[in-house]
This record gives sequence, C-alpha cells and structure tokens, in this order.
Amino acid sequence: MRIGELAAAVGVTTRAVRHYHHLGLLPEPERLGNGYRDYTLRHAVVLARVRRLTELGLGLAEVRDVLADDAGKDLAEVLTELDEDLARQEEAIRDRRARLRALLQAGGGPVAEGPVSPELAGLFREMGDVTDSPMAARDRELLALIETSAPPEERERLMGLLGGVVGAPGGAERAVTVYRLLDALAEVEPDDPRVEEAARALAACVPAELVPEGAVLDEDDGFLRAFYADFAPAQAEAIRRTLRMVAEGGS
Repeated sequence: MRIGELAAAVGVTTRAVRHYHHLGLLPEPERLGNGYRDYTLRHAVVLARVRRLTELGLGLAEVRDVLADDAGKDLAEVLTELDEDLARQEEAIRDRRARLRALLQAGGGPVAEGPVSPELAGLFREMGDVTDSPMAARDRELLALIETSAPPEERERLMGLLGGVVGAPGGAERAVTVYRLLDALAEVEPDDPRVEEAARALAACVPAELVPEGAVLDEDDGFLRAFYADFAPAQAEAIRRTLRMVAEGGS
C-alpha cells in the first residue's frame, strides 16, 4: 500500500502517518525501487491501534509506552491513569458549571462587566441604572479587576464593606450623586472648587476600613500611577484628596 491508501484504510491523514513515523510510533516500511514506501497489513494494524488509543485520550508519549516492547507501563496501567485524569477533569467541569449556573441564575441575569461573582453582580444591581455615568462604568470595571486579583479573604472583606455602603438607607442614591459630581470634573482643572466638593462627598461614602490609617498612597507605586492616569486630571485629584481624607480620619 502507498501512504495515501494506508491513511484512507485506517481513517487518518497522511500527515498523521508521517508524524507517527517521526515519533517512532509506526515503523518505517520497506521502500520500492522508485523510493515510495510500501506499507503492509501489519502497518495498518499498528496504525489503527494508535488511532484507537489517541481517541481514548492518551497522549502520544503514553501511546509509545503501550506500543513499546519494553514499555514501562502496560495498557491497564495507562488506561487507569487516563480514567483517573478524566475523573479529575469531570470534577473540574462540574465546578465550572456550578459557577456558571450561579451567574446565570443570579437575579437579573449576568451584568455587563461579567463574569463576576454573584456577590459583586448583586452589588452592581443594588446601585441601579447608572449606565449614563462614565465614572460609574469605570468604578465597576475597577471593582471587577480587584475581585479578580485580590485573595479570597480580601474579596470577601471588600464585598462586605461596599455592600454595607450601598445597602445602607440612601446609600445607592448617595453613590449616584458622587458619580455625577466626579463626571462633572472631566473637563475642568484640578484646582476647580468642585474638586473639593466631589472629594468630600466621595470620602463620606468610603468606609474607613477601606483605606486603613498609614496606607501607602505614594504615587511611586506603579499601580497607583496607572490608576490615577486613567482619570481626567481633576477627577484624579478628587480621588487623591478622598484617599488622604479617609486615611487621616475624614479631616
């Protein structure tokens, strides 16, 4: 048989046959006088076994172990390990599906910034419709970033603090007011009087525990530099003042 005939008989591509030769999974056949490989039925039997093993999910190195005369592992051992690996994958898939169901079944469905945790999605919904506020949209993106990067204990603490702010009587309304004050700073100078007004309004909404006393607010920190650079100059100044007020106890 020619290589194309062998590949067709077993249901693989000629490229796969050549790759198996390269890896030593399929022995090289005799060559005819014209240089073409001359495959036998034995090659087809081996190739079919390679196909069956790979379709089970074995890697090619594992297939080589099974096929080798002096294999370090017999077929039963390899298949047992494969079964255990598939069991681990099934468990991981179940966990992922459970998380997806929680996101899909959360009240109101997934949020625009998703996927986020059900807790953060719930916080966003408590805020109400603030889609017309660029500052609110940026704030939500930042919270999604923090939730993704923070350790689980810190995420839980943060969600608790912010949930307390938004869930307090009038909390959502106060947050919307602050967003509007900050949005109004987009085109003004950092020394505009409205910067101080926005900073004090924002500081009144930020729990003291969110910016502990002595917190590092040095802009030599790369993240803080990038954080402030993402805002208009007056907005960044209002946030700087807010963080200093909260860190100093609201003064």
